Amino acid sequence: MAIDPHSALAGLFVGLLVGLTGIGGGALMTPILVLILGTAPKIAVGTDLFFAAITKIAGVAIHGQRGTIDWQICRRLAAGSLPAALMTGLALHLFGRNVLKVDAVIMDGLGYMLALTAVGLMLKTRLHALGRHLRVEHVERFKHLQGLLTVLAGVFLGVVVTLTSIGAGALGTVMMLYLYPLRLTPSKVVGTDLAHAIPLALVAGAGHWMAGNVDYLLLLSLLLGSIPGVLFGSWFSSRAPEGILRFLLALLLLATGLKILLA
Repeated sequence: MAIDPHSALAGLFVGLLVGLTGIGGGALMTPILVLILGTAPKIAVGTDLFFAAITKIAGVAIHGQRGTIDWQICRRLAAGSLPAALMTGLALHLFGRNVLKVDAVIMDGLGYMLALTAVGLMLKTRLHALGRHLRVEHVERFKHLQGLLTVLAGVFLGVVVTLTSIGAGALGTVMMLYLYPLRLTPSKVVGTDLAHAIPLALVAGAGHWMAGNVDYLLLLSLLLGSIPGVLFGSWFSSRAPEGILRFLLALLLLATGLKILLA
């Protein structure tokens, strides 16, 4: 067995963007694996889920030490996402024999989730402002629905992450900023998202692992590229125009999503 240089280069590129912007891991990695490297959709999703879990472990450890994880929000999200991911994974395992049908569902899901993620990134600031307005003007009603809506957001993330490996990062942070506009600082948004994303990726990945959808050599190649990419991107992030990069990333995701849906 040999490390695939193209996969390592893909890991380096995605790791660099994640380090620069804090987003884009699953949303970029799976489309690159499928559209550029020619990986089967179910293998791309299954491998990317374990790739995401491994790369985020160090980040959770740091945020845990700093106290920048809101564990109550994390538990609420997980209460919805983990059972949903488990059920979706079991469904994939049961219907996994129909490879063409599973791949078609994954590709359609990729297209819609890429487009939705792009829209979420573009409207992130406005959704945060809307959440803040509702939280201030309708305090009792907002707080009454807050817990239930968080669990339902987790259910949505559990399904789409298992199907596409996309959503836990970019969409998860947008949802948290809307539902907890006064409670979460930027560092707590990142820390809470990472703490929720790891068990979600592992549970979602378990279904793909049972179905044989994890390529371990591909996973190693991606990690060898992504680790230095994340380190360099994180070091350079304070000098990079984060707002412009987020907008360009949103356009790239939208174009990729439309390409998949219109193919």
